[in-house]
Amino acid sequence: MNIPLVFWLVPIASIVALGMAWHFFRQMRKEDEGTPRMAEIAEYVRRGAMAYLKQQYKVVAIVFVVLAVIFAFMAYGLKVQNPWVPFAFLTGGLFSGLAGFFGMKTATYASARTANAARKSLNSGLKVAFRSGAVMGLVVVGLGLLDIAIWFLALSCFYYGSNMALVTITTTMLTFGMGASTQALFARVGGGIYTKAADVGADLVGKVEANIPEDDPRNPATIADNVGDNVGDVAGMGADLYESYCGSILSTAALGATAFAMNVDMQLKAVIAPMIIASVGIFLSLIGIFAVKTKENATMRDLLRSLGIGTNLAAGLIAVATFVILYFLGIENWIGVSFSVVSGLVAGVVIGQATEYYTSHSYKPTQKISEASKTGPATVIIQGIGTGMISTMIPVVTISAAIMLSYLFANGFDLSMSAKSISMGLYGIGIAAVGMLSTLGITLATDAYGPIADNAGGNAEMSELGEEVRHRTDALDALGNTTAATGKGFAIGSAALTALALLASYVEEIKIAMVRAVEEGQQFYDSAGNLFNPENANMIDYMNFFQVNLMNPKVLVGAFIGGMAAFLFCGLTMGAVGRAAQTMVEEVRRQFREIKGILEGKATPDYGRCVEISTRSAQKEMIFPSLLAIAIPIVVGLLLGVAGVMGLLVGGLTAGFTLAVFMANAGGAWDNAKKMVEEGHFGGKGSECHKATIVGDTVGDPFKDTSGPSLNILIKLMSMVSIVMAGLVVAFA
Repeated sequence: MNIPLVFWLVPIASIVALGMAWHFFRQMRKEDEGTPRMAEIAEYVRRGAMAYLKQQYKVVAIVFVVLAVIFAFMAYGLKVQNPWVPFAFLTGGLFSGLAGFFGMKTATYASARTANAARKSLNSGLKVAFRSGAVMGLVVVGLGLLDIAIWFLALSCFYYGSNMALVTITTTMLTFGMGASTQALFARVGGGIYTKAADVGADLVGKVEANIPEDDPRNPATIADNVGDNVGDVAGMGADLYESYCGSILSTAALGATAFAMNVDMQLKAVIAPMIIASVGIFLSLIGIFAVKTKENATMRDLLRSLGIGTNLAAGLIAVATFVILYFLGIENWIGVSFSVVSGLVAGVVIGQATEYYTSHSYKPTQKISEASKTGPATVIIQGIGTGMISTMIPVVTISAAIMLSYLFANGFDLSMSAKSISMGLYGIGIAAVGMLSTLGITLATDAYGPIADNAGGNAEMSELGEEVRHRTDALDALGNTTAATGKGFAIGSAALTALALLASYVEEIKIAMVRAVEEGQQFYDSAGNLFNPENANMIDYMNFFQVNLMNPKVLVGAFIGGMAAFLFCGLTMGAVGRAAQTMVEEVRRQFREIKGILEGKATPDYGRCVEISTRSAQKEMIFPSLLAIAIPIVVGLLLGVAGVMGLLVGGLTAGFTLAVFMANAGGAWDNAKKMVEEGHFGGKGSECHKATIVGDTVGDPFKDTSGPSLNILIKLMSMVSIVMAGLVVAFA
């Protein structure tokens, strides 16, 4: 296989991304950490975060070793799987974990420096926090493309000269996505349980019962709360979006290999096209990052506009660049495929804007939640749930439009439903997901910025900095709440497109598994008793062979189980947060009761005990929901076959996407409704309205930071597991 020269842009772009991440990290470390007290608090948080991550990686490593052994047995013992799968699985998990680790390490160093920079000006604080968040974004895309480039080159050498080379290479590479998904789910669930247990305990006892400010050093749970922001919203989110980024590129490459299977030259171009688009996206993300700045005394809308300039500039540039890239690659129907990419980009912007509208207190939905606090916490909760439910409409309509448009653009509006038409349309959907995530370097920077700004505010409060500094960090924190909510909406939207592309990749993996089975001597017969030749069959033939249609009860049962899985997963993770939070509340109350002088500031709380409670609870509670997500597709596959799995993935995708949007937006709106009251509206801090919004925010915490963001990993992980287990289903179902 002659790899074109343009492919080398992929490893070059990954190295540039990692180099710039290192540059921004060095820049941040040169900033002054502030007073000795600020440095001391930052060190507490840093130690707690690293201790938690070390413990989590020990648990996850055991799970990975067990799964790798199972995959090795399937590959070398049962011979129902590609022999590269165990190794690809492990590297996917390793790189995903590294992305989260580097991002969190940066965040724990950046928070105190952001608070100290805010002593100078709002723009200085924004610059330090945002550039530090950019480290996370650039590490994710850099490691992602580096992993893809290494595997593509290695497998190209191994399968050189094979007739099915590119199809085999791309479907094999997809399996390292399962490693990334598994690592991401543990990171999101574990980190989410950790941070919300601490957050709920700190808020309910400290702010509501003891009537002390948020992040007050007298609160025993405040250090654990700040640690949680890093392990959940930085390490967890980094692993999550690493998996989304790689999944979108790899699933599109696999679909390109299928769509152009009869034209080897065009097939290679279609495979590397998503990699090249993502590579160019790195350079354009850097342009956007350098464009972000603001003025002193900026309003929330000014701050949002500052970040919007950077993200929209990068998005606009990649839209133009895509036409140029696909033209020079010579992709068939390059104009239509380019418009598919634009469809994904526009969908990402629309979902982001809709999320901002429903979660920012600059707009009516969140303002109404704040106003509802005048009649107590019950009405705050009711209004927030209603807002979250209504907020699902725009993302669902947007993602539906993006799916249809990207499909039709790519296949030239061919409605014949021929195998070629369907393959090209699905390639368009996959590359739309790549378009949405192509500027992840800056999009993730705006998301990772949020917990850094939040920790900066906590550091400013605990260090007793001036009112003006706290006002600036509050503004940065409120902006971070909105950008975090926007980032979650963006991640969920890209997950929907990626999961749909993975659904098509599952069919291709079934084909490879059946061809392998035929080579081992197995034969397949359709319902009429005719011998089925898997090598010459197309996607429609497979759908007919496995009776994947709505009249087949296996498909419907699978769809019901997929929808149920989303709700079951959320229920388990919400319950985990509730149990961990109860333990935290009891511990904070105990310290207030037994350690004399805490509330008077004469005694130091036992911060370490609260950190220990969050760590232990997260490690214990994250295992069952995460393993359940792996087990469900395997069980459904063995009991209901391919038709049941297809139903499962469709049901999980539709229910999971809608539920994730609802939970993320409701949680974000409750959080910013509280922030609005804290700015002085409806009685301000300490008022009854404030306490009512704290209750709403507490309910929303696991919505937006544990269950909601974990759902987008769930729907992709179920797809990845199905792909990896395709050989087992073919052999034994």
